[in-house]
Amino acid sequence: MPQDPVPQEIAFEEPSAPDAPDIEPVYVHKGKASYYADFFHGRTTASGERFSQNRLTAASRRLPLGSRVTVTNADNGRSVEVVINDRGPYVKGRVIDLSRKAAGELGMIEDGVVNVRVEARPSDQPNRSLRRRLENMVAAVYPDRKPASEPPVTVAERPESDMADTDLGAAE
Repeated sequence: MPQDPVPQEIAFEEPSAPDAPDIEPVYVHKGKASYYADFFHGRTTASGERFSQNRLTAASRRLPLGSRVTVTNADNGRSVEVVINDRGPYVKGRVIDLSRKAAGELGMIEDGVVNVRVEARPSDQPNRSLRRRLENMVAAVYPDRKPASEPPVTVAERPESDMADTDLGAAE
């Protein structure tokens, strides 16, 4: 069955107002999602755990193992939160493989493959290490943005001193 060539898109969601420092950066990945065949049920995943069609899990080539992400079906708007516990998919144009349970939550069992939006928010991650990794992924896409978890830096202004009366300020 030939696959539709679908460009994959990775984006950074900009805050609606440029002066809104409390809006966190979000790693967004758009493309096609599929779900695992029953053949994989019980097999070992890349994270070392056994794959279960009955859990809300997924495979991603880019997102760190253990990441919590929200997958939204672009066709019907339904969303599900899953944990990345495997690598894949290895089919061109696909960005995530879902367990059967997650696919059911998205209403994609009948279609098999649907367009999705995958969002990974650093604040949704179960530990600091995963938060940092996602922040670094966002920073790689948008190097001029600081991670939301970095404390804001306040720079104190130093008053201009009258340097004219010193040797440092004297013009030669």
